[in-house]
Amino acid sequence: MQNIAPDARTRYRERLSPSLWLLVTVALAGPMVALIFVPVGSTIALIVGAAVSALLVIAFIALTPVVSVEGGVLRAGRAHIETRHLGTPTALSGDEARQARGPGLPARGWHLIRGGVDGVVVVPNIDPDDPVDTWTVSTRTPDRLAAAILASRG
Repeated sequence: MQNIAPDARTRYRERLSPSLWLLVTVALAGPMVALIFVPVGSTIALIVGAAVSALLVIAFIALTPVVSVEGGVLRAGRAHIETRHLGTPTALSGDEARQARGPGLPARGWHLIRGGVDGVVVVPNIDPDDPVDTWTVSTRTPDRLAAAILASRG
């Protein structure tokens, strides 16, 4: 008996979480908020400041986009495309990635660019009905993402 069910394995998954320095910077909003509440009471100010810091850090982590390849679909944040509509991915890092994120960024492409993430994968969109030419996706492991896209196409 032949298995005709689509391959739903997760081949790649990465959360593009913010850097530690950005999280520290966001957490510093708590002490600033605490200063506002000092006239009400120092205990209340400490509680409110700690709560604001914790909530902001949790929100920054929870709201970061996820890049995944599973079941023949590339998901980058809220967008998704079937990998059969994608050409051969190009994994870039260093100066090549900076060029691809900056002056080389296509105007008719779809982009998920995150600051602090060096690598990028550029994938041509070969679907003739789609107005988007390429997908440019930030990733910390561009080689693994490119390999997962290729493997999911079969």
